[in-house]
Amino acid sequence: MASVTYKNVVKKFGDQTIIKNLNIAVEDKEFLVLVGPSGCGKTTALRLLAGLEEITDGEIVIGDRVVNDVAPKERDIAMVFQSYALYPHLSVYDNMAFGLKLRKTPKDEIKRRVNEAAEVLGITDLLQRKPRQLSGGQRQRVAVGRAIVREPKVFLFDEPLSNLDAKLRVQMRAEISKLHQRLQTTFIYVTHDQTEAMTMATRIAVINKGNLQQLDTPQNLYDHPNNLFVAGFIGSPAMNFFPAKLAKNGEKMLVDAGDFKVQIPDSHSAPYKNMDGRSVIFGIRPENIHDPEFAPQNINGEKVPAKVDVTELMGNETLVYLVSGKNTFVGRVDPRSKLRINDSTQVVFDMDKFHIFDAGSEEAIR
Repeated sequence: MASVTYKNVVKKFGDQTIIKNLNIAVEDKEFLVLVGPSGCGKTTALRLLAGLEEITDGEIVIGDRVVNDVAPKERDIAMVFQSYALYPHLSVYDNMAFGLKLRKTPKDEIKRRVNEAAEVLGITDLLQRKPRQLSGGQRQRVAVGRAIVREPKVFLFDEPLSNLDAKLRVQMRAEISKLHQRLQTTFIYVTHDQTEAMTMATRIAVINKGNLQQLDTPQNLYDHPNNLFVAGFIGSPAMNFFPAKLAKNGEKMLVDAGDFKVQIPDSHSAPYKNMDGRSVIFGIRPENIHDPEFAPQNINGEKVPAKVDVTELMGNETLVYLVSGKNTFVGRVDPRSKLRINDSTQVVFDMDKFHIFDAGSEEAIR
């Protein structure tokens, strides 16, 4: 078991900087997820840790050892890739045992490790099959098993579920989370899917354009995003944003979005008292926008006039796409809602759950 630390890590390809001064401390036995859009540098950060890419500047530490110049095979890590990369002519057993045989591990030890890993992953009855006889989920389990038998200090996962269908991804998310609990080893997991990140991680590192945007628990990222990028990336559907100005009305503070105005509750207004006229971006999540007929009674609700553009009935909820003047936004409302296309209504914003960002820096104002 080991901690992992990125210390001022920089990675350049020619003149292009892919990773910019990355600082992350991953605790022993933690499940850290690196998340961000395609091309943000998250996979490069993982490959630097694995030793598959050379660091331009900074240090990577595994446990108490700086590994910048340590060969990949000496770093005591195991990596699971997006592609299963199984040998088609070998059985499941031999695929899982292959790395141990190269290290001249005794046969009895190989058998023990492979059988234990197969039992953990529920693939004991597949050990004599060839990869072509397996489903996608089974092949991914074999790839994970091949990593488990190494008994490494750190597991690295590079978008391992991307090739699976939606139902199987949900199932494998749960399997990997259970595996982490059982093995009690450090997991570092790369994905562009924020749902995977939210459901699996102990902490999440949100990366954009090579910069670490925020490192926090899933709930804190969701409730208290540091900036506009994190707020928009975490959550599905994404947070709604409105260009606006803060305005003082006597002792009350308002958010003036042009086509509508909403009052900030007194209990939340203190940070904004001296910001009259300041240009901001007002944010509110779809689940905090309610059909007036089904709005909770115990919230600080503000009514906003809107016209229904599109509705999507999801069974347990309805997504309502709305237009208010030049602003378009989406609400996640009660499935009993009777709102239909072209209806005019006054949706309710829950003003206990809003976000305000500076229009220039895009940093959260709290």
